[in-house]
Amino acid sequence: MSTVLTVIIVIVLIGLIGAVIIASRQAAARRQREKERLAERAGAHRDEAQNRAAKATQHSEEARTKRAEADRADAEAERLARRAEEQKERADQLAAESEGADERVERERVQARQHGRKADEIEEKL
Repeated sequence: MSTVLTVIIVIVLIGLIGAVIIASRQAAARRQREKERLAERAGAHRDEAQNRAAKATQHSEEARTKRAEADRADAEAERLARRAEEQKERADQLAAESEGADERVERERVQARQHGRKADEIEEKL
């Protein structure tokens, strides 16, 4: 009986060792699959990060372009404001000159009437 018992124990031990080996291979395969799954997820996140970085760069370029355009528009507005101020000053100057000319016109008319009356008086004396 002892030989049979030894054989049974050896068979059971071989079976247990086989089961342990199979279980460890399955666990290793599960770990490998999990590692591959996590690597795929990490790759997907890296791709998304690259896409987002590219979009951020694109938005940054758009913002830089819009800032430059705004600066140009601001400079143009300032230039036009200076030009408008110059034109207003010129208009004010011309208006003042026009008033002076109107006054001269009126003086000349008054003098013309006076000279006309004097001429009429002299002609009446003739």
